[in-house]
Amino acid sequence: MQAGQKLPDVTFRTRIRDESIGGSNPFRWEDKTTADYFAGKRVVLFSLPGAFTPTCSTYQLPGFEDNFATFQEHGIDEIYCMSVNDSFVMNQWAKAQGIQNVKVIPDGSGEFTRRVGMLVRKDNLGFGLRSWRYAAIINDGVVEAWFEEPGICDNHGEDPYGESSPENLLTYLTEAAKGAAA
Repeated sequence: MQAGQKLPDVTFRTRIRDESIGGSNPFRWEDKTTADYFAGKRVVLFSLPGAFTPTCSTYQLPGFEDNFATFQEHGIDEIYCMSVNDSFVMNQWAKAQGIQNVKVIPDGSGEFTRRVGMLVRKDNLGFGLRSWRYAAIINDGVVEAWFEEPGICDNHGEDPYGESSPENLLTYLTEAAKGAAA
């Protein structure tokens, strides 16, 4: 993906809390589309190889969560974390991380990830198909800026992290604001 490209239309299978269901697992299925998440908003989307994994849980997700207010100051309405994991896993990961501001998007089948060109094999780690690590600023469903970790390939021996970090996106937003003010 690159700046100016429109996100693909995909339907995501999510589980949302619904107290009317009762019991110990009061969740129901709810389909959400690309438009539901991205239409009419300026958002950060970041994607990672897997929920509960070290870099994702230690740096990337907490970094976006901790900087949510700063992103809002730069005109960001929402921050979304996507992974090729199902809704059950994504919801439990967000709960375990104590996430209040970042919203998780389950790309369980990898359809969105495939269509943006970021689906890679991670068989070397026992993961199967997963997302390459990236982040983007999306404005009304169109890519404003794209931040992809270098070296995209199947079964990469390392887990590069830096381009898609919250700090890097905040640097971009700060510089873009300076440019707009000039």
